[in-house]
Amino acid sequence: MYGRSLPLAKAINEGVAQGYVEGYLRKSVVAEPLFNRKNTQNNTPAIIYIDIVPGDKVEINVELKGFGSENKSDVAMLVPADGVEGVKNAVLEIVKHAGPNPCPPIVLGVGIGGTMDQAAVMSKKALLRDISTPHKDPEYAKLEEEILEMVNKTGIGPQLGGTTTCIGVNIEWGATHIAGLPVAVTIMCHAARHKHVVL
Repeated sequence: MYGRSLPLAKAINEGVAQGYVEGYLRKSVVAEPLFNRKNTQNNTPAIIYIDIVPGDKVEINVELKGFGSENKSDVAMLVPADGVEGVKNAVLEIVKHAGPNPCPPIVLGVGIGGTMDQAAVMSKKALLRDISTPHKDPEYAKLEEEILEMVNKTGIGPQLGGTTTCIGVNIEWGATHIAGLPVAVTIMCHAARHKHVVL
């Protein structure tokens, strides 16, 4: 999250506050996480990530994320020798540990590579891609399909079990250290609410 004093962050937080107050949406943010936990009453501050890229446009992605599913998200710090099977098993174990708690059918954002924190951010960004659009790299598109199939074989399903535990798996990846293979999984409930605009 970037500094709250930046003009862009201030503008974003003003928009979030207005949307939540005027939309009568649930107020879910506390200003301090451990001792006081006083509700801010307008769901600010927002979690903001900024990428500076060439061009004269501003691209804004908004993702509304519930914390029931967020609480079940996780990171696995693998080593390169774990390979593709290690990645698949790590994702599967995270989903099994989550069980029915994140309100299946779920959507999975998977971040592979980077560092622990970068993998987690990539897993969040993966959720911004429509689940009907496979990864542009065929190897990662195949991995998305394989993980989806594995997760749906768990039988967790919605409510009391079933064949549809997950409706989509999106992967994003980044460069990493030769000794590492971080894998982050962000679990999203079936609502998977997000919006994209270019200004």
